[in-house]
Amino acid sequence: MPDVVVVGAGPAGLATAHTLARAGCVVRVLEATDAVGGRMRTLRADGCLIDTGAEMLPSAAGYPATWRLISAFGLDADPDAVPRVRGALAVWRGGRARPHAGRPLGLLTGAGLPPGARLDLLRFQTRLNRMRDLDPDHPERAPLGMATVADLVRRYHPDLRDYLVQPIAAGFFGWDLDHAAAGPFAAHLKASGSTGGWRTYRDGMDTLTRALAARLDVVTGYPVTRVSTTPGGVRLDSPRGAVTARAAVLAVPAPLAAALRPDAPPYERAFPAACGYAPMLRLTLGLDRPMAPTGVRRGFATLVPAAEDPLINVITVDHHKHAGRAPAGRGLVSLIASPGGTTELLGAPDPEVTERLTARAERFMPGVTAHTLSAHVHRFRHGLPEATPRAVALRAAFEARPVSAIEYAGDWTTLRPCSEGAITSAERAAARVLAHLARPR
Repeated sequence: MPDVVVVGAGPAGLATAHTLARAGCVVRVLEATDAVGGRMRTLRADGCLIDTGAEMLPSAAGYPATWRLISAFGLDADPDAVPRVRGALAVWRGGRARPHAGRPLGLLTGAGLPPGARLDLLRFQTRLNRMRDLDPDHPERAPLGMATVADLVRRYHPDLRDYLVQPIAAGFFGWDLDHAAAGPFAAHLKASGSTGGWRTYRDGMDTLTRALAARLDVVTGYPVTRVSTTPGGVRLDSPRGAVTARAAVLAVPAPLAAALRPDAPPYERAFPAACGYAPMLRLTLGLDRPMAPTGVRRGFATLVPAAEDPLINVITVDHHKHAGRAPAGRGLVSLIASPGGTTELLGAPDPEVTERLTARAERFMPGVTAHTLSAHVHRFRHGLPEATPRAVALRAAFEARPVSAIEYAGDWTTLRPCSEGAITSAERAAARVLAHLARPR
């Protein structure tokens, strides 16, 4: 019998299993799908590396837990393995992409903002830098109370909201400014720093998860339907057969974790219930030539504000992210649907999604339809956790719950929808499991 069974082979589950295994535990990871990675998967098709998401790595100051793992596996020994992304972020406005968004240089060039909004951006950044207790690992401590992101930016120039904050919140997190809590958003912005220092994985966004899985006992195609406590530990039911262990970690989205454990004690149910999830929809197009939105030379991601288009929120030029993403002479771009577009198209057949989004992309990349060779649709019904004010208010109590035989990991537990949030949650989950296992039976 394993000491611990981890449900879910995304970054949170694999990092939890890795930490427990290093501590001497016998660990098994059960993954319902046919591959590891969760939302951090990379498909290898048509000679391309196709990321299902858009993982970007700020510096070690912003993503310390992630970089500790990268260093532990020696992934940074080769300086080209985690390269810098040039021109990471632009904003679409006035018929073309405006580069240097999220960088100090953008205050000079405009980055799509008029002078008044640029001045307010500087004021906004200064306010965040001076704000105490703005800790991405503890968003509930932020001195912003129950304020939403909309409340956070209400005092500033409206273009700061419409042409920077809204497309960032919607495109990267799937958040609605009127419903998302200000604390987690502000803390993440402050920690991530300038987009000029962002990096990526040369060999695909699943580089770290593949490295973790290679050293672990991972079983794919093994769905778990229920997890319950027993006198000797825990029981995990599955169509493939029940598994028992001394402890379990549910490293799956909050709604799935709640469904796996309907008999959880009341103090464990409130916080997951408050963590809503925004779905994600992404279309990746393989092209017969390199293409990019008008105005982009070497940039990677172009934010498309809702004021500019109702269907597309972000366009990523994946062959600019790293040259190895597509064969020489070809292109690879991804179209990330807006929250409204995702709601409209999430259940539509792949051909319809491809037709609708590609047709909209003609405005940004004229001729893209004619140059498309292949299309891959990526859907995540539980895409990104929504950090609502209610979830922020309940998080402290959830963190203070007693250790038990069943623990949780995932970016929803940190209210930080990114790999850093997932890996930070893994460190905490592993520590709680070890504390439980150390107690006398």
